[in-house]
Amino acid sequence: MDFSWSEEQAAFRKEVIRFAKQELNDDVAKRDREEEFPVEFWKKCGAFGILGLPVPQEYGGGGADTLTTVCALEALGYGCKDNGFLFSLNAHMWTSELPLMAFGTEEQKRRYLPKLASGEWIGLHCMTEPMSGSDAYSMRSRAERKGDRYVINGSKTFITNTTHGDLFVVFANVDPSKGANGVTGFLVEKGTPGLVLGKKLHKMGLRTSPMSEVALVDCEVPAENILGKEGSGQAIFTHSMEWERTCILASHLGMMQRLIETCVKYARERQQFGQPIGKYSAIANMIADMEVRLETGRLLIYKAAWLKSQGRHALREAAIAKLFVSEATVQTCLDAIQIHGGYGYMAEYEMERDLRDAVSGKIYSGTSEIQRVIIAGFQGL
Repeated sequence: MDFSWSEEQAAFRKEVIRFAKQELNDDVAKRDREEEFPVEFWKKCGAFGILGLPVPQEYGGGGADTLTTVCALEALGYGCKDNGFLFSLNAHMWTSELPLMAFGTEEQKRRYLPKLASGEWIGLHCMTEPMSGSDAYSMRSRAERKGDRYVINGSKTFITNTTHGDLFVVFANVDPSKGANGVTGFLVEKGTPGLVLGKKLHKMGLRTSPMSEVALVDCEVPAENILGKEGSGQAIFTHSMEWERTCILASHLGMMQRLIETCVKYARERQQFGQPIGKYSAIANMIADMEVRLETGRLLIYKAAWLKSQGRHALREAAIAKLFVSEATVQTCLDAIQIHGGYGYMAEYEMERDLRDAVSGKIYSGTSEIQRVIIAGFQGL
């Protein structure tokens, strides 16, 4: 494994940081307060090529390898302060584009991937239900085959990108007697009769990423819109989660780097008792620990991404990376606030928003507790 960026990757990283700083940071605090999703920023990312990075060139994407995509996402986390927007970007790529690439028919790929890669369409993933969270396959949504169509009924919750979504990857069970083996994925377009957006959900963090409930009421979907085949929903979901857990927290690495630099600058400039606070071991040690967490997180994510780029499974490595980086980011945010004292607690300094956004990383894509179950499972426990 070679963790050094090539000249091309390093140049791309710099360009992504420049793009993010110049184009994606306007009115972040206001948009966070008012829960606004920046559609114009989405289109800018599409035009820049971010949204299509992992998509093959033949379908309108950039054809980037996994490590290059992680490099770009880390750069986005460093340059863009809107963590909610970056969360929406990741949800779009890993739970909409990647399932299509792996399980879609050629016709489905050509119909949907160019629109998703360009940013013309926004994708979303409908798995979680009110009564099924970590136990995802205990869903109550049902799909019944009727001639050349499937009729879907059910309800979903905690669904990202809903209010601006165009392509819904919906999971429902076609044969409850088979349990998880009956779960099936469907591609449902916005405007399909019976696809209903429910109440908007108001979150502690990631507030610029829209979230709401989704209902399916006798929602008829053409049989050709099945993703994969009947009963392949478990494989689709596992595939998506492995990719998402590998890559979605790459932007957290960039955020941690930004916080460290902010804290170092403050520790050098802030004077107390006649000297910079960075001269006191209590502050210096906190910054050292922040640096250790960042470098460890990088190694874990880069390794998982490298395995995926080699065409190998990384379920264990992705779980380890997701667990460590999500928890490390929360602690780094807490340390950054502590270093800044009363100023860190003020909204003006923006670190409280980073903390609110970071907490969700311990929950989405499988909670920290679920990651530990996965990791322990590889030890036969």
